[in-house]
Formats: sequence, C-alpha cells, structure tokens
Amino acid sequence: MFPRYSVTPTGPALLPSVHWGAAGTLLLTSLAVMGSPGPVTVSLTAAGSAWGVRRCAGYLAGTITGSAAVLAAVATGTTAVLLAVPGLRVALIVISAIYLLWLAWHIATAPPVAAQATGNPPSLTGGLLLGIANPKAWFAISAVFDSGHLVVTPVTDAVAKAVALTPMIVLISTAWLLAGASLAPVLRNPRRSRIMNITLAVTLAGATVIAAVHQPMT
Repeated sequence: MFPRYSVTPTGPALLPSVHWGAAGTLLLTSLAVMGSPGPVTVSLTAAGSAWGVRRCAGYLAGTITGSAAVLAAVATGTTAVLLAVPGLRVALIVISAIYLLWLAWHIATAPPVAAQATGNPPSLTGGLLLGIANPKAWFAISAVFDSGHLVVTPVTDAVAKAVALTPMIVLISTAWLLAGASLAPVLRNPRRSRIMNITLAVTLAGATVIAAVHQPMT
C-alpha cells in the first residue's frame, strides 16, 4: 500500500493545495481581460501584418518582457506603491500614448507587404518600454490578479498566479502577432496592403485614445 500524505493549505506542498476550479476561472478571466483588444495587442497585430513574424520577433519579446515585469510588480505589491506616487499614472499614460501614436504613424506609412525588406519594424526596446508603460496592462493584470485566490497563504497565492499568468502573456501576445501575420498573404496587392496598414494604424490610434481616456488620471 502507498503511504498517505495529509496536505493542508499551509503545508509545504504547493501543488495539492491549489484550488483548481479557481485556477480555471483565473485563466479564462485572463483571456477575456488581458487578451482583449488594447494598445499592445492591436500594435502586435498591426506590426505582424506590416512586417511579418520573423522581423517582429524582437518587438514581441519586448512586449512579453514588459508585460511580465508588470505582472511581477502586481504580484509583489509594487503596483499599489508605484501608482500611489503623484503623477506617475499620468506619466505612464502619456508615455505609452506618445509611443503608440508614433507606432501607428509608422504602420500607416509602412511599405506594402511585397516591399517589406525596406521597412523598419518596431524594436525590442520599444516593445519593452510599451509593455511596461501600457496603462491597460497595469489595470488589466491587477484586475485578473485580484479576481480570486488559488492558494490560502498570500505569498504562495501570488507565486501560483504569477506562474499561471506568465504563459498566458506569452500565448496572448504571440496569438495577436500571428493573427496579424496571417493577413500578409492576402495583402500582396500594394493597394490592399496600404488600406490594411492604414486601417490597423487607425484602430491602434483609437485603442490608444480609448485606453487613455478610460484610465483614472489621479
């Protein structure tokens, strides 16, 4: 007979103490909230359409790293401290809005798909800064993080959520980039490519304005 083990929520074994029903709800919530259209997700789609997956790999890595940094800040409680600093929230919104509008302009003026070799895709550094400065990430990740408890103890609960949500950031970001890149084969015609680039750029600019307007400024 195998020996029996008694595992309590405060015991050393994290895995058996996880509330798996709550974990499923957390992942579904992350798909709905973190995966919804926003400045970063729309920018990934637009960049994938304009420059393709390979040339935007650095930008993808940057946005993932930036979003993961926001997740770490939320998990450690740093978010509440940072957003309590006067003016920091406004600075985040302004910085991300300026970069996204700049990116929207470059997407709108990007060369057609057939001539992508001469284009300049967004960089890893740009993705990193945007991932950190994106106001939607701070509030969306915070909302998902506070939506339930996976483990009774606060520290292990934060660790469990960070472990669960990090792959979701990678999955969501990659899916939006691939979605944009999937449009490329039908955009070989320069006119269609130009129309799509402008449409995605306008959508990105609109998402940026909406995200900025709907975030509390104080």
